[in-house]
Amino acid sequence: MKNSFKLSMVLVMLLSHYITSAQFISFEHEGNERQYLYYEPTNLNENMPLVFVMHGFTGDADSMRDYSGMNEIADQYGFAVCYPRGTLDSSGNRFWNVGYAFHESETVNDVGFLTELAEYLQITHTLNPDFTFATGFSNGGEMFYMLACQAFNTFKAVAPVAGMIMQDILDNCNDSPAIPLFEIHGSQDNVTPLSGDPNNNDGWGSYPSISSTINYFVTKNQCTSNETETLPNSNISDGSYVNSEKYLNGINNNEVWYYEVVDGGHDWPGASGNMDINAGEEAWLFFQQHIESTLSLAGNEDIKQPIKIFPNPTNSIINIESNNQIVTNNITLYDALGSLMNLKLEDGILNLNNLNSGIYFLRIKTKTKVILKKIVKL
Repeated sequence: MKNSFKLSMVLVMLLSHYITSAQFISFEHEGNERQYLYYEPTNLNENMPLVFVMHGFTGDADSMRDYSGMNEIADQYGFAVCYPRGTLDSSGNRFWNVGYAFHESETVNDVGFLTELAEYLQITHTLNPDFTFATGFSNGGEMFYMLACQAFNTFKAVAPVAGMIMQDILDNCNDSPAIPLFEIHGSQDNVTPLSGDPNNNDGWGSYPSISSTINYFVTKNQCTSNETETLPNSNISDGSYVNSEKYLNGINNNEVWYYEVVDGGHDWPGASGNMDINAGEEAWLFFQQHIESTLSLAGNEDIKQPIKIFPNPTNSIINIESNNQIVTNNITLYDALGSLMNLKLEDGILNLNNLNSGIYFLRIKTKTKVILKKIVKL
């Protein structure tokens, strides 16, 4: 009986390991097969948010999932999580193409991949395009600085951990609109030091200091006030504590936060190094603050002038009406697998007669937001 029980336990453990390791989902982008992990809690909250969580250089999506604990945080707060997987460079290291000095020959388009993946998940899982966010560690965090400058229509706020912005990316960021940003960084980080590396002494490439990076985004967001405090040092054995700087009252109520982990290293707080905070939960609380701020803004023209979509379900056509003509030709329809349907809006009518019965997703881009609606074709 004991041997039978032991054998059963071994089989359960092996099956559990197989299930965990077999969760990667394929996604084709520009002829390349990319991969990601996706997790959606049973209690997805009414705002239907999506958070991308990205691994560092030489890391991987499954290890990022495990040590960040974001699945458990998602269960608590009710948001969906995507863990995308970087590609392998010429040396066999998994990475995100932010323009490191030793990656000059790398051509993978990670901005395009992450943007298309986010839009695909928004459509196929009916997630809110206004509340898609990103956090990541080291190289993953640096990728999100790049997205803040180049994919701001898709990612509405970013929270890099132990990351930096490459000088080349910063030099081309001035024309992009401001989005909220939150950086967590150790004062003794010996991989991406607070002082930056403007002369590329370490070989990653040129990048500014963390303080000047924060100042850049504070100015970009036009924040007009700030709050500083030292967070409770709840775990004195970790040899570090956290100073918080929050810059408030920016454009569209945007905020810029900076947590300096005093005496902290190149770590993800809560998993290693500092244990006073959990980096994943702090990132979510920052995103949640942005959601609440966005919902509280007065004068949203989409609220004043709602879009009407009817009938739904339908066996033939969909009428799309708006009082102030903000719905133009920025309308696309996708099937349940995320494939684009080649249909055009004519006089406010979308003709579905040639489509099979099933579930479709209507994506409407207005002047201020992107709206997703599920359509049922009878």
